[in-house]
Amino acid sequence: MVKIGYNGYMSQVLLPLFKMLKKAQEILALQSCIQRDTALEGAAAAIDKGRRAILSANAADLERARQGGMKEALLDRLLLNDKRIDSIVAGIQSVIKLEDPLGRIRSEWQTPTGLLIKEITVPLGVAAIIYESRPNVTADAAALAYKAGCGILLRGSSAALESNRALSAAFKAGLAAAGGVGDAAALAASGDRGEVDEILAARGYIDVVLPRGGHDLIRRVVENARVPVIETGEGNCHIYVEESADINMAADIIENAKSQKPGACNALETLLVHRKALPFLMPVLASRFAGKVELRCDEASKNAIRDCAGLVLKDAVEEDWETEYLDYILAVKTVDSLDEAVEHINRYGTRHSEAIITADLKAAEEFCRRVDAACVYVNASTRFTDGGEFGFGAELGISTQKFHARGPMGLAALTTIKYHISGQGQVRA
Repeated sequence: MVKIGYNGYMSQVLLPLFKMLKKAQEILALQSCIQRDTALEGAAAAIDKGRRAILSANAADLERARQGGMKEALLDRLLLNDKRIDSIVAGIQSVIKLEDPLGRIRSEWQTPTGLLIKEITVPLGVAAIIYESRPNVTADAAALAYKAGCGILLRGSSAALESNRALSAAFKAGLAAAGGVGDAAALAASGDRGEVDEILAARGYIDVVLPRGGHDLIRRVVENARVPVIETGEGNCHIYVEESADINMAADIIENAKSQKPGACNALETLLVHRKALPFLMPVLASRFAGKVELRCDEASKNAIRDCAGLVLKDAVEEDWETEYLDYILAVKTVDSLDEAVEHINRYGTRHSEAIITADLKAAEEFCRRVDAACVYVNASTRFTDGGEFGFGAELGISTQKFHARGPMGLAALTTIKYHISGQGQVRA
């Protein structure tokens, strides 16, 4: 065993991967944007060509997950099909089209001593991403890291192990076939939970860890890491329907935010409704959600619903306000003011994505100013919190912390800065 960090140990299985990634990243960092883009074109083509093997591997993962009792919304996160393979390929191609994030002069100035100082973007180094289910993350993260000149260690969950193996193999083969640095991406593929602890202790090899998943995974990474962490967050997301809101628009937005993909971290989990909007909104929602979404309501919102056949309706309890369901369940709470809505969101929210539906410009501005979240929406679904939707091509995850990276993380999250200082023989007095 090889000792690293403070009290962590790295197995001889992962140590060669760490060393390989570090060496490969040093080579990749010297390549031009054209070289990196050409290699990514090869990776996209290899995934497209290898879709039959990828879908076969995914089918095995899905069957194992069903046998293990995984709920339907989470099975959807695991699922790959031709449309999703197309999306993965399109995501890589979108990353290729992005401007080179490296070598940008962010600022420059001259000091009184005549030194010319330039602040220039450079690769962050070697990243590790630890994620659950979603196999598309394998390709998205690898593509972003490669474009940013970074090595990346991919550590997906055991639920998607076969899918991740197939995707990463195609990605690496495509890079190599196009003259790229295939060793700049690696998959920790044993499925052993001990891998996570070894990654978190890999000081000197891993420059940053990005956890992407549920509460337990994120807490484990944050509390045990010996290397820097960019914390992504679970999504206990809210929509507040203000009294001036257009009810039909509100219903459309709420239905999309809850039902379009309930297993996503940017899906709606708690609906806050101004008391004056209750009698207009709740019957409409009840009709739309009957047979689809279970509502957990406080007394006032429950009483505003007329009899609706097929609607599953339960009384809300305190636990509902703090739960990320990732399922067809929606908590509903009545509020009497914007102040009360903001207070509730800042108490129970996870600093992810929050929205207000209103026709009152002042209310919208106040909500945006006071709500503490990475993304705040006015009259739009929270489901847009996504790197692709933001124009980043793909995303590493959604950061809910407040430094370096916040919100959907694209290429910029994998860069840092270096100062270049030029002189003419100056010495300090």
